[in-house]
Amino acid sequence: MQTVVPKEEDNLNLSVEERLTAMGLELPELIPPVAAYVPAVRTGNLVFTAGQLPFVKGLLLYTGKVGADLTAEEARRAARLCALNCLTAVKSVTGSLDRIVRIVKVTGFVNGAPGFTGQPAVLNGASEIFVQIFGAAGEHARSAVGVAELPLNAPVEVEIIVEVEA
Repeated sequence: MQTVVPKEEDNLNLSVEERLTAMGLELPELIPPVAAYVPAVRTGNLVFTAGQLPFVKGLLLYTGKVGADLTAEEARRAARLCALNCLTAVKSVTGSLDRIVRIVKVTGFVNGAPGFTGQPAVLNGASEIFVQIFGAAGEHARSAVGVAELPLNAPVEVEIIVEVEA
């Protein structure tokens, strides 16, 4: 499924959530932590999210090892869901996504089968959605790391650091 993204000039006066709607996306509900942590923490003008899994309405939509149990494209879609969950976590401490000045850093972990080396392509699912939503302010530094396992057998986990208005 190809997402049609309105021209940037068409989005200038839209809120972030209106842009999401225009893209055919919906901000998910905040996922309660599965251990002893909070979804996001703000310090000064920065918000750090906890690692977010591809949950939708309390269900983990993708599980397994990339390159064995699911394809890199499926994992890329899972990374997009993780990115949206990151935005929900940011909103939980800022009250509005319109307070985001810039996506600063994205860190992604990919639960890959032995020999799987496509972590950057998987994490493009998250990176691309941030640029689609925020334009140049969505461009960020990134780390894409392959791991042996992730919580709940998730294929991908994403965390972000964002700069927000004072």
